[in-house]
Amino acid sequence: DELILVRLSSYLVAAASVQCLWSLVVAILDAYAIVVKRFFRTARAVIILALGDWVTGTLIFSAACGSAAITTLLSNDFGACSVNPCGSFMNATAMAFLSWLARAPAFIGNLWTAVHRIQKS
Repeated sequence: DELILVRLSSYLVAAASVQCLWSLVVAILDAYAIVVKRFFRTARAVIILALGDWVTGTLIFSAACGSAAITTLLSNDFGACSVNPCGSFMNATAMAFLSWLARAPAFIGNLWTAVHRIQKS
């Protein structure tokens, strides 16, 4: 039980770290575009943004689903919450789902823009 919980929580942390790094890279590119007064809304750039959002969104969603499954298994089926810190894992899982929900509109918007750019060219 402990080993599964530790590995799954490390997967959740790794997925959140990839999400943070991706967001930081996109923010730096946006700041650079503002400074040089140049738009990076070419078809290739928008496709890369959409793919990056899709990959990070999939990682966060799968980590959150796995964490929710293990937390539910430990709390409801095994009754092992007295031994494990289920409350903190439930909070981490809820925050992962909220992060995914916050990322979903950006992915949908970038995908819409990518499809529109490809159709125009």
